[in-house]
Amino acid sequence: MNNKKVVKMDMKQYGMFFALIAIYLVFALLTDGANLTPMNINNLIMQNGYVVILAIGMLLCVLTGNIDLGVGSVVAVTGSIAGIIMMDFKMNMWVAIIAALAVGILTGLFAGFFIAYLNIPPFVTTLATMLMGRGLTYTLLQAQTKGPLPENYNFIGAGFLPSIQVPFGDGTLDLVSIIVALIASAILILSEFKSNATKKKYGFAVNPMWQIVLKLAVMLFIIWFFFYKLARYKGLPFVLLIMVVLIVIYGFITSKTVAGRQIYALGGNRKAANLSGIDTRKVFFWVYVNMGFLSSIAGIVLAARNGSATPKAGDGFEMDAIASCYIGGAAVAGGAGTIVGAVVGAFIMGILNNGMSLFGWSTDIQKIVKGAVLLGAVTFDVLSKRKKS
Repeated sequence: MNNKKVVKMDMKQYGMFFALIAIYLVFALLTDGANLTPMNINNLIMQNGYVVILAIGMLLCVLTGNIDLGVGSVVAVTGSIAGIIMMDFKMNMWVAIIAALAVGILTGLFAGFFIAYLNIPPFVTTLATMLMGRGLTYTLLQAQTKGPLPENYNFIGAGFLPSIQVPFGDGTLDLVSIIVALIASAILILSEFKSNATKKKYGFAVNPMWQIVLKLAVMLFIIWFFFYKLARYKGLPFVLLIMVVLIVIYGFITSKTVAGRQIYALGGNRKAANLSGIDTRKVFFWVYVNMGFLSSIAGIVLAARNGSATPKAGDGFEMDAIASCYIGGAAVAGGAGTIVGAVVGAFIMGILNNGMSLFGWSTDIQKIVKGAVLLGAVTFDVLSKRKKS
């Protein structure tokens, strides 16, 4: 009985990987393989790096049963701060980055204070920060674009890590990308079997071998597909390094630390969390401060990617970040979801955006499709919970 239950839960958890592959293959057929090119894979990562960063922070908000509507505006404000410092004040790139991070953290402190200590609903508070942030961006930039930004700053969003290019077929192959893919594959396989060995040691139900092999095959296919395509282009984008570092850090926080367990407990049942001794106000506070911090990183990356600071930067990013979490398996009511799921959800959104653009669909149609996908993901979550109850 336990083994059967584990199989169902595991297949639901990793079904998003199958969905990602399926959506990608559909657009490969629709675009005659245009989305399979190495250049497009590189663009997919660079264009969605800031969405992944926002989705990581948004997941923590979603785990508490809430969202943050202000992240897109914070992205715009922090990017504009960085641009103004470098373009108008002619100051060092690092001064601009530190200032942008400080503004993001201050925004998080502002929202966190109202939410955690004044008990203002997160929806209302973050709606206010969204409106104020967007207005502040237009005021700071005077509705004008600041650019072009310095080359060393643009490297953050558009640069590549050092590569070792060797002749391969009709082009070249980056050995660094291949080595990273090998390391990632080894870590994935070892961690999976270590997890199963731990379950056996303590008498927990273990997933059947066919399921382990299937899951590993799907994940390894995704890893090698992306890294091979990057190796055939210019190597590893710098923004990919930022994404991986954040995924590892926040994956560890949510799964291995007391702070992470407190977020899940708060989302699962706030009253029970309070009775167990968890300071739920403190948890709410640091979750939204963290969201402000990650929004500033996304703002820095976006401005670097665009090579300029624009008033409309980050427009609609909050919706992509929220949708990424729900598509990635986060529960609507909070208390359930993973960093990996949010990241996969972000890439599903990115693949949808990328594929529909290549196919020539208008932005109006793209919004309809993304809305339908989000509604489908949330409906599936709600209906599956009703069946269990």
